[in-house]
Amino acid sequence: MTIEKKIVWNEFKDYFFITLGLIMYTISFTVFLMPYEIVAGGVTGLSAIIYYATGFHLENTYIIINLVLLVVALKVLGFKFMMKTIYAIFTLYFLLIFAQSILPTQENGLPIKLLGEGQDFMSMIIGCVITGIALATVFSHNGSTGGTDIIAATVNKYHNVSLGSVLFAVDFCIIGSCMFFPQFGDYVERAHKVMFGFCVMAMENYVLDYVMNARRQSVQFMIFSEKWQEIANSIGTEMNHGVTILDGHGWYTGKKMKVLCILARKNESVNMFRLIKMIDPNAFVSQSRVIGVYGEGFEEMRVKINKKEITDTKS
Repeated sequence: MTIEKKIVWNEFKDYFFITLGLIMYTISFTVFLMPYEIVAGGVTGLSAIIYYATGFHLENTYIIINLVLLVVALKVLGFKFMMKTIYAIFTLYFLLIFAQSILPTQENGLPIKLLGEGQDFMSMIIGCVITGIALATVFSHNGSTGGTDIIAATVNKYHNVSLGSVLFAVDFCIIGSCMFFPQFGDYVERAHKVMFGFCVMAMENYVLDYVMNARRQSVQFMIFSEKWQEIANSIGTEMNHGVTILDGHGWYTGKKMKVLCILARKNESVNMFRLIKMIDPNAFVSQSRVIGVYGEGFEEMRVKINKKEITDTKS
């Protein structure tokens, strides 16, 4: 496959999985969260709060807020960076309209409660698991649902504040705004909505992090074998992995030997063990989980460095 075809294929794959994630998010939100008036963070959550309180259609609020944020973000982040975000915003807008048009409704205009009356907590759990997986699918393919993600990316560009901290602060304010809408009932009922919203935020973020980290989880292999040269060659050529060769000295045997050190993705473990066993079934292998691996082929070091710090280091 040529480089041009590979780029086109990767772009197609990104847009396919972004669309799939948005479909999952729409199903979760309109089937499990919206019917029970469960609040959530993000622009979708804010739009839902306004809809529950005023009856103004959430998809209209969603697109209005995102269009305002897009105008700001296009100047700050650039059009190329925002392409997939723009696609996701408009796709989710039309998906929300379509989903609400085909779902049967209650007397109050909300979609029917699929799990029945009094199943708010169970519906919240199912909804949060699906939305967490959906958002992870979108984010892991270079996409974004817009809204608070745009705010976080803009703040992160000019200030040394993590994306997670900004998203948490914005979502906290959005969910907490329920306390100022008397349409949700007295203070006890409003506090109930807010606490449910915080549960949604925590559970969504947990599922999102779990799915994202499961894909990126790395492990370290330490391989002790007399056939170290063959194993190193196979790992380098067949698995396209770098191999570090360390000098070892056995305390019991008194022999000098070579130890192979390899960092790889956790989902590559089976292939790694199969390759080692094919060459040397008697090899001694240690596998351990590492907290993070940064550099070529793994994660990028997402640390912002000021120009002053670079100057001070060089001097």
